Amino acid sequence: MRSELQPRKKLKAEVQIWLKNVERVNGEVQDLDGRIGESTALTRGRHTEDVSKSITEVEELIIQHGKFHGGLVVDNPQWIGQVLLTTSLSGEAVKACIEEIWHCLMDDKVPKIGVWGMGGVGKTSIMKVINNQLLKETGKFDIVIWITVSKEMNVAKLQKDIASKIGVEFSGDEDETTRAGRLFGTFSQKSRFVMILDDLWEKVPLERIGIPDPSNGSKLVLTTRSADVCRQVGCRMIKVKPLTEEEAWKLFLEKAGCDIRGVEPIARSVSKHCAGLPLGVITIASCMKGIDDISEWRNALKELSLRKKSVNGFEDKVFQELQFSYDRLKNPELQDCFLSCALYPEDWEIEERSLIQLWIAEGLVEEMDSMRAEFDKGRAIMNRLISNCLLEVFTEEHARTVKMHDLLRDMALRIAKSRFLVKAGTMLEKAPDVQEWSMNLEKVSLMRNRWLYIPLKMSPPKCPKLTTLLLSHCYMVSIPEGFFKHMDALKVLDLSFNPIKSLRISKCPGLTTLLLSDCRIESIPESFFDDANELKILDLSWNPIKSLPHSLSNLKNLTSLLLAYCEHLGNVPSLSNLGFLKKLDLRGTKIKEIPNGVLSRLCCLQELIVGETLINGKEVGGLKKLQGTLEGRFYDWHNLNMYLEACRGREEPRQYIIYVGDVNFHTFLENEGKEIVARGCNIYNYQIVLPRDIEELRIWFCNVDCSEEYPLFSRFILFSIGSFSSLRYLEINGCRNMKKLFSPNCVPPNLQRVTVVGCKQLEEIITSEVEPEERGMVITEFHLPQLRLLSLGDLPELKSICSAGGVLVCDSLDEIGILDCPKLKRMGLNLPKLDNVPPSASANFYLSVRIRPKEWWESLEWDGPQPKSLFDPFVRFW
Repeated sequence: MRSELQPRKKLKAEVQIWLKNVERVNGEVQDLDGRIGESTALTRGRHTEDVSKSITEVEELIIQHGKFHGGLVVDNPQWIGQVLLTTSLSGEAVKACIEEIWHCLMDDKVPKIGVWGMGGVGKTSIMKVINNQLLKETGKFDIVIWITVSKEMNVAKLQKDIASKIGVEFSGDEDETTRAGRLFGTFSQKSRFVMILDDLWEKVPLERIGIPDPSNGSKLVLTTRSADVCRQVGCRMIKVKPLTEEEAWKLFLEKAGCDIRGVEPIARSVSKHCAGLPLGVITIASCMKGIDDISEWRNALKELSLRKKSVNGFEDKVFQELQFSYDRLKNPELQDCFLSCALYPEDWEIEERSLIQLWIAEGLVEEMDSMRAEFDKGRAIMNRLISNCLLEVFTEEHARTVKMHDLLRDMALRIAKSRFLVKAGTMLEKAPDVQEWSMNLEKVSLMRNRWLYIPLKMSPPKCPKLTTLLLSHCYMVSIPEGFFKHMDALKVLDLSFNPIKSLRISKCPGLTTLLLSDCRIESIPESFFDDANELKILDLSWNPIKSLPHSLSNLKNLTSLLLAYCEHLGNVPSLSNLGFLKKLDLRGTKIKEIPNGVLSRLCCLQELIVGETLINGKEVGGLKKLQGTLEGRFYDWHNLNMYLEACRGREEPRQYIIYVGDVNFHTFLENEGKEIVARGCNIYNYQIVLPRDIEELRIWFCNVDCSEEYPLFSRFILFSIGSFSSLRYLEINGCRNMKKLFSPNCVPPNLQRVTVVGCKQLEEIITSEVEPEERGMVITEFHLPQLRLLSLGDLPELKSICSAGGVLVCDSLDEIGILDCPKLKRMGLNLPKLDNVPPSASANFYLSVRIRPKEWWESLEWDGPQPKSLFDPFVRFW
């Protein structure tokens, strides 16, 4: 697959299906292996039938289905590159520049194109438009590759970035020449490619990197601030010119977004100071947005005029104009939050949540009663920076990322020059010499420097003002003893994603945030928490730690005395001001259970994330400040009920994933999720209480130890309210002794995904409360207007989705999967959207119907309101 899956190729559908089946069977075999391992010698034989079935299925996958004649891939003309987010461009000069670049790209006699101009003039924005336009011209080029080079050019990083775009995998131990050879060989197989190198600062050594000299219609395009770079590489040079005065004014008016007729002469003068640079126009206009007071406009013009007189050189002038937007923030906290963005690598898309958490940890966001309130405040600061065009925002499905323009980042580092030491993402191998760690440093970022090491003989840096030290993703094996010795003010230390085995942090009394995710730490010294008495956030996730030191629970001891004394005086302080742990993350560790009494002492916890580690329901329910995130495992349904009883009447966590029962869930918390996952639990006759705002419910391999005739879902109830209106996703897998899933009055109305697999005794999804002969000709409709996926598999006794006289109406259904349900005779589905799709339009209408086996579908007697033939164009047989 690796050798065949080249750009503009895609896996055949049958190969994709085979890989999904392999993944599914792998999971089932691992689960079976775990169950056998837990069995005794007497009970192990009960798994014989399951073992035989698994062996048969694996053999079928390998022998019958694992041969693909004619290769694994087919042509994929749609894949040619990556569509990029663009901004609107204005000005005749810009249009002329785009036309000239396009003409050169279409001219086979022009192999190299250099797009140059001053910083902020719009070179990258123009090339993003060109990139997207090229993707539509699929007949001209095989592949379009966009690479951001940045100021600190590094051959190894460039090779890695290019390899990821063209499907080449490096093992990690190749030298530069070998990597170049592999890239060159892959490019040689392409007939025509376009390589766009954005933000080049010096001549790029094509042969060292592995980029062949463009020929036969291939193209190399680079953007740079230097005409000399274009000449050295041998490019056809195209200069991007600034906007004219009128074009700049038009853009200024658009971004200022208010009626400024009363101050137009002054506003025009402000616009002139931007010298036709789109970045300058946008940032300055945005920070004046909504202001109609003539005094403020006069003051802004005066500030810009003073800057112009105080600087020499055009680049310095650009920085001064951009700094005007920074100064206009006025609030020092806002300004410091902006400067902190420069701690990340150049051109890095920063996850919004992690950036806000950094601001909170640094104390740039004022401390509040809850971490949620602090996050909301941070989000407001983020929006302010975005609205002032100091950050560029990218919105994805579940999260936002932001990025600093490289000019704005350079400006930020200039402003913080003596206070920041930033060498993030520069492929640095050795930590800066101790001389660079000055006494005035407040923040140091060396993050994302692969194989960084700190010399063992290096003297401990003397940085008494240092508050933030970011060393994540550096693959450091060790840190010298005493390295943090002279960092008494250190608040935030991020060592995550480094293979360090031991924790050698001492004499950091003010440390509030310690991030150690994905290290190899096996134990924490007992003395650690004695020194770290201000610790509020502790992330030990994905470390092989087996137990917590007893001193963790002692974080509460001193404060208990203080609280008792203050209460005696009638003055009880806020717990959040006493330096208690607010967030504890132990996901992926080897800690099996948190001992009784530990959690009850951590009374300030607002986020408890311990994965599959067992926690006590009553103790967790007693954490009155736990309103952020909860992830942990309760022993059984009763323990879950104890938790819900204990926290009844107050606000529940804004996101949670609660495991109930067995281990080996391998499920991860999604953003803003509210989920219960039960595995290996008995479901008894008594009712099981669930959180009132539950969104996802997964029940795996549970035994329904109650009346077989009673629908499973009727066992569940909610506190306070009766309707499962929040439930969006339901998955039932491998439940025994269950014949019915829903009764007519307990179908959650807003379900979006329903998956039922491997329930051997299941006969009906939605049952009826009366016998068919009593119903007569009355048809009962069950409406699930938001349902998008219905997947039913390996249900040998399933006879109907709805019992006789029932119809499931699904207005939004996109995917139907019916796999290995041989006795299913009655579908009872009504898809209203199919009624309005003419046969000629079926190719552009999305509906996936997966069926196995084919013979079952052909023999199925259809009883739905739509004819069976209406589904035929969408059916795929597995």
